[in-house]
Amino acid sequence: MKKAALTIILLLGTLLSVPAQTIESGSRSTIGYIKTDGTIENSSHATKGYIKNDGTVENSSHSTIGYIRSDGKIENSSHSTIGYIKNDGTVENSSRSTIGYAKDVKKEWAAVFFFFFDF
Repeated sequence: MKKAALTIILLLGTLLSVPAQTIESGSRSTIGYIKTDGTIENSSHATKGYIKNDGTVENSSHSTIGYIRSDGKIENSSHSTIGYIKNDGTVENSSRSTIGYAKDVKKEWAAVFFFFFDF
């Protein structure tokens, strides 16, 4: 019984300590986090949304707000193109103007911050 309880405590500790990528503003202040499971949090660790394995982007209520396509196209919930993420991590708006860069995070996840969440 004690062994089972210890195992459960260790599993919970592991789940609660899931590492996250830090998202910073241009002035280097932390504005949010993306956990390895795709959960998007603000700087206070409140959940703002989710990135699903299939590229669907959801808000905190699990409503679909957009899509990340395998070709780098970013679409809103109506499937209109709102931007692009290039292989080098450059994030572009729908007019192909550069609006930011992904560094040390999955490039697709960085694009989600630019297009779907206002921190």
